[in-house]
Amino acid sequence: MQRDNTLFITGANRGIGLEYVRQYAVEGWHVIACCRAPAQASALQQLAKQHSNIEICALDIADFEQIETLGRKLIDQPIQLLINNAGIYPDSSFRNIDYAKWMDAFKVNTMSTLKLAEVFIPQLVKAGNAKLVAMTSKMGSIDDNTSGGEYLYRSSKTALNMVMKSLALDLNKYGVSVAVLHPGWVKTDMGGPNGLIDAETSVQGLRKVIDMLSLDNSGKFYAYDGKEIAW
Repeated sequence: MQRDNTLFITGANRGIGLEYVRQYAVEGWHVIACCRAPAQASALQQLAKQHSNIEICALDIADFEQIETLGRKLIDQPIQLLINNAGIYPDSSFRNIDYAKWMDAFKVNTMSTLKLAEVFIPQLVKAGNAKLVAMTSKMGSIDDNTSGGEYLYRSSKTALNMVMKSLALDLNKYGVSVAVLHPGWVKTDMGGPNGLIDAETSVQGLRKVIDMLSLDNSGKFYAYDGKEIAW
């Protein structure tokens, strides 16, 4: 059965991604939940057993051929909301840089979002008034950088922000609204145990921001509490 609203999300097996899946599934959305290794995603599999509207797909966003294959498989599926949530955080500091990992960070954190947009634009257009969102971080804000370091992660997220700004302009003619979202410092595997908020609180706020997203405010950088962040 074709549901009225469909969410396509990457990095759906844990943390913020898993919580997005849970909340949208509870709201009755058809959720296409993507992760690299579905067989090992026990929490996501358990959630799918509780909600028949969750469809799990294998997807490594660093594998662009796999993105294209999944795009062909879902060519007739309207997608109202696409969230690229998957990301990596390679540690780095001055004079302690792994340049191969830096390339990996750009492919996963930056290039994948543009690739997803290029592949899934037919499904977004088919849905009408669709939204494309990428999870970024205040660590990608040049204005907010007061501590230095973390060159790999910061630069890949800053680049992502620029990609999304350009997409907001280029996808306007297709009726697709675009935003980059900062989830806050969340208690997850990536955020660590000292996070200030839990995933449920973060995603509740992020969903409100997504709800108010339109072509009129497309191309901006928002925090989970709705505040706009300086680039």
